[in-house]
Amino acid sequence: MLLYQLHEFWRAGLAPFTYWADAGAKMFSSHDSWLSTLPGAQRTAAGYELFYRLGKEYEKPAFEIHQIDVEGLSIPVVERVVLEKPFARLVRFKRYHDQADGLARMKDDPVVLVVAPLSGHHATLLRDTVRTLLVDHKVYITDWTDARMVSASSGPFHLDDYIAYVQEFIRHIGTDNLHIISVCQPTVPVLAAISLMAARGESVPRSMVMMGGPIDTRQSPTAVNNLATRQPLWWFENNVIHTVPANYPGAGRSVYPGFLQHMGFVAMNPERHSMSHWDFYQDLVKGDMSSAASHRKFYDEYNAVLDMPAEFYLDTIRIVFQEHLLPRGLWDVAGERVDPSKISDCALMTIEGELDDIAGQGQTRAAHDLCTGIPAKHRKHLTAKGAGHYGIFSGRRWRTEVYPKVRSFIADHSHK
Repeated sequence: MLLYQLHEFWRAGLAPFTYWADAGAKMFSSHDSWLSTLPGAQRTAAGYELFYRLGKEYEKPAFEIHQIDVEGLSIPVVERVVLEKPFARLVRFKRYHDQADGLARMKDDPVVLVVAPLSGHHATLLRDTVRTLLVDHKVYITDWTDARMVSASSGPFHLDDYIAYVQEFIRHIGTDNLHIISVCQPTVPVLAAISLMAARGESVPRSMVMMGGPIDTRQSPTAVNNLATRQPLWWFENNVIHTVPANYPGAGRSVYPGFLQHMGFVAMNPERHSMSHWDFYQDLVKGDMSSAASHRKFYDEYNAVLDMPAEFYLDTIRIVFQEHLLPRGLWDVAGERVDPSKISDCALMTIEGELDDIAGQGQTRAAHDLCTGIPAKHRKHLTAKGAGHYGIFSGRRWRTEVYPKVRSFIADHSHK
């Protein structure tokens, strides 16, 4: 199928026009340019910039977490890659303190591994999650690699491999005072990873926090769930899986392309996105640079998408959304049965958003029905009132309503 190649031709053909539009926007808006003094210059600049942002290529954003505020002090943060594998990097956000007592307090902070979703957007989507956690915790995150940048010689990447990566990251960090937070899609493989480790008698994290994930998509199915079940697996394989073109390191690899995923994201709510871009244009015309900057910041992240390995995507469709193997107790990973009831020494907290239209009510909470080996006193559930999917891990509700409860839960199950 040539769709990916056609997309690349289209993108390459559009590139000169986007560069031209970017230059036009700057020339008609810069105070140093005589063009900005012409009648209608601001409206012309706004039109150019809107065209530029609709046509440009969006690269992976940076985390840009360089410091945090702790008790009125500015604490430097350095991003470090501590383990690198073909399809992911384990990244640590190392905090520094120049006062001995503050450094001693930070050394005793719980360790948190944030497992980011491999579902279209980059791990930087969890920037607010990480920044908030850093105030009270040592934080690591899984930074998944765009599959088009992974050489085909590295082999396929299945859902089983995702689970193996999570287990390797846990072992690398060490389970002493480790807590694991999974956001959306990874709730399923994280629960599988810890279940398998517990069944083998391995040490496991002290707690797991699962946020807005598809543990059991038979509960309150959403439009996303329905999309995954409306067609048989062969339909997805024949219609959304394509081959990476020759101009990328992953040439020849089968992927679910990011540009198709982005089209799907937009198609879920086209009116909202159209209105958002129109508002952006109007803000530029009016000179409301603050609102325009907020639009740029949001869409710089939202429009940056990665290719997913075809094997991983198809495994997820089949195992999680179509056959529901985890809640049915029928899931085998590398010949081992996934049995969450084997977990006994890892506390469990599940979080759902009241208005979540991606993971419906009860889908994440279903983990409690599976983790019967965890005593009830070590299990907790939170439904965030008024929160949608993204509100449970980013934004005001996350920082003021959800995070304080997550922090308390982690503290209650940490080494004293």
